[in-house]
Amino acid sequence: MEPAEKLSLMKRNLQEVLGEDKLVEILKTRDVKIYWGTATTGKPHVAYFVAMSKIADFLRAGCEVTILFADVHAYLDNMKAPWELLELRVKYYEAVIKAMLTSIGVELDKLKFIKGTEFQLSKEYTLDVYRLSSMVSEHDARKAGAEVVKQVDHPLLSGLLYPGLQALDEEYLKCDAQFGGVDQRKIFTYAEKYLPQLGYSKRAHLMNPMVPGLTGTKMSSSEEDSKIDLLDSAAQVKKKLKKAFCEPGNVKDNGVLSFCKHVLFPLRDSPFEIKRPTEHGGDAQYKTYEELEEAFGKEEVHPGDLKSSVEVYLNALLEPIRKEFEKPELKKLTSQAYPVEKKKGATSQAAGGGDDELVPSRLDLRVGKITSIKKHPEADSLFVETVDLGEDSGPRTVISGLNGLVPMEQLDQSLGVFLCNLKPVKMRGIESQAMLMCASLEDHSQVEPLSVPEGSAPGDRVFFEGHEQGQPDEKLNPKKKIWEKLQPDLRVNDQHEALWQSNLMMSKLGKVITKSVKNSPIK
Repeated sequence: MEPAEKLSLMKRNLQEVLGEDKLVEILKTRDVKIYWGTATTGKPHVAYFVAMSKIADFLRAGCEVTILFADVHAYLDNMKAPWELLELRVKYYEAVIKAMLTSIGVELDKLKFIKGTEFQLSKEYTLDVYRLSSMVSEHDARKAGAEVVKQVDHPLLSGLLYPGLQALDEEYLKCDAQFGGVDQRKIFTYAEKYLPQLGYSKRAHLMNPMVPGLTGTKMSSSEEDSKIDLLDSAAQVKKKLKKAFCEPGNVKDNGVLSFCKHVLFPLRDSPFEIKRPTEHGGDAQYKTYEELEEAFGKEEVHPGDLKSSVEVYLNALLEPIRKEFEKPELKKLTSQAYPVEKKKGATSQAAGGGDDELVPSRLDLRVGKITSIKKHPEADSLFVETVDLGEDSGPRTVISGLNGLVPMEQLDQSLGVFLCNLKPVKMRGIESQAMLMCASLEDHSQVEPLSVPEGSAPGDRVFFEGHEQGQPDEKLNPKKKIWEKLQPDLRVNDQHEALWQSNLMMSKLGKVITKSVKNSPIK
């Protein structure tokens, strides 16, 4: 690849480059050394794919790339997190970013990973921090961090130190250029001004645009609805994309479209496909982002169709990451690095969570045996079942909408999983006192009750791995919609295992599974 081609690939989709002439000179004799840093605070989300796709570009252009896990910066930025927690978050960031890069086909042996505390606590670095502090005014330090450090009337010294450390990292990592978002531009110009005053060379700076979040503003770890977490389930991805701001014809403030531009198209060798019914224009393909943007701007592509396609492509990126984080050691790391915070004022119940805490242990799931079954006298689609749930009060009546979907003889005398703490509801004059849990494809072409381990007995508790200690609510409050909020994360994976998010559904005898249906919701 010629130097001009390398530079073109390095600049693709960037908003701004400072010091391009330096890069041109370097490329005449050798490849460019670039560093990208990330403060290990909130959980990385899908917007991190924007940086990852550019790192892939840099590597294809022959660059030497260093990724800095900036734990010292994280401490300065969020001092509520103790060092012990930050150490766990560094491990989480390293694991999740390596999984992301593997997902998009980047070879990890071409990258260098380094932790801030490996060099930022050295005598030489510390003395340079003091030297820099003797040159920089409070005004300049505050101005440099204006876009990335929380601004208050009386700032802490930690926030004023932050930009200086990021500038010094360029020298101590021996890079030619630093890569980051355009929100860091003031830190970059700060580095260009002050590094030469310390006797160090000025570096080039490569800046990505800020990709809008799903709400139309900056994608943020702290704004739940604005971002999709890298470990979100397929159901969560669908739910968040459905709510995403994607105004017809709006090509500027559109996080869904921006994700296509900065992630999906750079990573694709084949056309981007929109799947839709013939009456709505039929399937369409777009070889370039510009073609897609033009079609969307002309309202030839409906927001719903765009979201559906992005959902498919995004889940393809996320699935390898989800699978990697199903490993027990990474599940444990995730829960330790980002423990669930109880909401202020929430009462701790024997239920294993406060009134507002959404945990699957609040569901009363039990093994039940259908001892008799008949058709509902007033509804052709319903079965009326008598179910033994191991209760002293005797069997319960359960109504299931399975007539025509599952043969009656298959259900009779079978064991299944039943949700037992929903509010009883009358269905065509007969009260249903529980719900049979089934895996079902979206089009209902396949519906199958969940299968419990061999040897199970009526009344056996069914729980989720990682939530074994919680006790269910006595009755789920219908106004709180606990079931409705937990249900979208219930699914069967491609191994036929029942899950909530990535947590296995279990009984004391083993996993709950399906025999034929896979990759489907549980309802």
